[in-house]
Amino acid sequence: MNLTSLILAAAVAAAPMTAFAGDMNKMDTKKDIVDTAVAAGSFKTLATALEAAGLVDTLKGPGPFTVFAPTDAAFAKLPAGTVEGLLKDKPKLTAILTYHVVAGNVKAADVVKLDSAKTVNGQSVAIKVVDGKVMVDNATVTTADVEASNGVIHVIDTVLLPKE
Repeated sequence: MNLTSLILAAAVAAAPMTAFAGDMNKMDTKKDIVDTAVAAGSFKTLATALEAAGLVDTLKGPGPFTVFAPTDAAFAKLPAGTVEGLLKDKPKLTAILTYHVVAGNVKAADVVKLDSAKTVNGQSVAIKVVDGKVMVDNATVTTADVEASNGVIHVIDTVLLPKE
């Protein structure tokens, strides 16, 4: 991902979640996970964080990867200054971002059968279904099974934080 991609992503206004969810499911599966997220327009903070952590090339790699992708609104829920601080702390940022990635292509039909999944970070996220909604730790999956050329994205409404 280059600076032009990040600026383009920043220029696209975030759509309401209902419209976003529909658009996300129609994304071009020829794009990798990073390009799919950037094209959606609601992941500019995630894209910036991936760039700062040096993980863009990894998530553009062959995979497959399953990414629990927090939206810009999810990052906005963090206390003021948190994102800015993380962007300056590459080891902590990398630990958080890799906590959102599971090796393999884990579709929603598979996720709901699990009670946890081991992340690339090495720790496991808890998975449960509550009132018909899939929860990953304390985040709700708002859009599932967004296909990409190298895996799948499940959109979440909260940034996942690994245990320290």
